[in-house]
Amino acid sequence: MKFSFDRDALLKEISIAQEIIATKNAISILSNVLLAAENGSLTIKATDIKVNFETRIPVDVIENGSTTVFCDKFMSILSSLPSGEIEFEQKDVKIFIRPATKKARFELKSISSDKYPEFTAPEDLVFFDIPVKEFREMINQTVFSVSDDETRYFMNGVFMEKVEAKLQLVATDGRRLAYISKEFGINIPDFKGIIIPPKILTLINRRAHDEGPISIAVGEKNIFFRFGNYEFSSILIEGPFPNYSRVIPDSQEYSFEVDTKDIIEALKRVGLLVEQKSRRIYMKIAPGALTISSQETEIGTAREEIPCRYDGEEITIALNYLYIEEPLKVIGSDRVSFEFTEPMKAITLRTEPARDFFHIVMPMQME
Repeated sequence: MKFSFDRDALLKEISIAQEIIATKNAISILSNVLLAAENGSLTIKATDIKVNFETRIPVDVIENGSTTVFCDKFMSILSSLPSGEIEFEQKDVKIFIRPATKKARFELKSISSDKYPEFTAPEDLVFFDIPVKEFREMINQTVFSVSDDETRYFMNGVFMEKVEAKLQLVATDGRRLAYISKEFGINIPDFKGIIIPPKILTLINRRAHDEGPISIAVGEKNIFFRFGNYEFSSILIEGPFPNYSRVIPDSQEYSFEVDTKDIIEALKRVGLLVEQKSRRIYMKIAPGALTISSQETEIGTAREEIPCRYDGEEITIALNYLYIEEPLKVIGSDRVSFEFTEPMKAITLRTEPARDFFHIVMPMQME
């Protein structure tokens, strides 16, 4: 096997492979990236068994072949070299990497590509295309609300379902919920609700651009994505997702509205003196003013007042600082409204004016 390639082009793809690979054990095939050179192109594959990645780039193939190489060291070598042409050659179990512009040579051991795990193919599945920009927005609005509690594995992913002509994504950790629903004006194939691991969604969100479509196919145990020259797939999380509709309030009696930038900056300052374990802050809502405060035991307190639009009785609500900050960072509007009924019932965050997503947060005990 022998081919030459542009350093920058391959480094970009190997960096994606490195994000997927979960182990740094050099003797494990799962630490390796598969490279297959044929007909003027190089196929690159990476997997952690749960998430698969595949792409192709043009290279100058001198001798066809395939092998696997320890991804961590291969990426370090490419990163250390200047831009330009590099030669890759395999002889038996050894790989030689030589840059055209430097008198340097690297030698790595390889593992046969025959030992590399087979990828599940999306056979007999129907793909549907939606704008990648809008799908990235759906990921942005939900993925941070996924639970990291392994004992409640069915909440360790983002729930995706088709409801009438709409595609919906929902995530919850039991104390907060993120919801977004979009209609794309296309015929989405029917599928039962699925739970998608956050790793593949985060990869797509980081690597996809805002132009063009993303193709999606849902299988019984896997989900498949295609965009640009990339193919991603992931196994699904099995189990029943919570009945999230019971958490969504039918109506809420009160609401207040604030400038998004004002509250984000106030939270940043007040958050300097938040108890790290509870992350509790207090929001006192009064006509014309929202006061946010915190207390870190034996260290000090913080308090800031910002303007708000509110017409009701004064009320104080205790909330997890991160549960407010995280949705505000992605909400993407100049104004945001908080809807509530009483201090210990669910609070709904929406853009002002309202859009096709919202976030629900459960208050904390006052203490």
